[in-house]
Amino acid sequence: INAEYMGLREQKMKAALLPEEYSKLSGLKKAKHLPPPYKLRRYYLPSEVATHNTAYDCWVSMFDFVCDLTALIQENSGPEIEPIVKAAGTDITHWFDAKTKEPKTFINPVTSLQEPYAPNGPFLHLPPSGPNSCFQADFDVPWWKQESLRIGQLTKKVRKIRIINTLTTDDDVCLLYTSDAADERSSVDLGGRRIIKK
Repeated sequence: INAEYMGLREQKMKAALLPEEYSKLSGLKKAKHLPPPYKLRRYYLPSEVATHNTAYDCWVSMFDFVCDLTALIQENSGPEIEPIVKAAGTDITHWFDAKTKEPKTFINPVTSLQEPYAPNGPFLHLPPSGPNSCFQADFDVPWWKQESLRIGQLTKKVRKIRIINTLTTDDDVCLLYTSDAADERSSVDLGGRRIIKK
């Protein structure tokens, strides 16, 4: 009986395998190094953003949004990427004007020209201060306006809630993320379970 079972099992396993014409290489050798996928959430803490601080895993926050710039860095290269990599894991709102959401500018005292403010050096999609034949404006929208790079909102309003099960005397500490808007709902993540508080 055992030999018959093993023979049947081998036949089923052979039938489950796809023919060679259906199998294709995954292309992992050609793939660029990207971080493992993550679960998108609505809110992130500044401490969570700070952990993504390399060129291979680059998050920044600006105007209370969290942006994943990893793919942008992988697609582009050169010295214009270095200021973004240096700022990985930090808040870069101070690079931009609060009203226009465009990079800040200043008047250069030597040339009396308006120049972009770049504290870490000129970054990607930032126009040069004067005429420059090397600047390539081959993009529709600069990266700081691309909503596809936004993965959530930054919040500093976090409350720790301690939940005690009186039957089993187990307790757990959960984080309650809240936003500034009064009509927003707050949510608690309880290890896979989600409670919505209105």
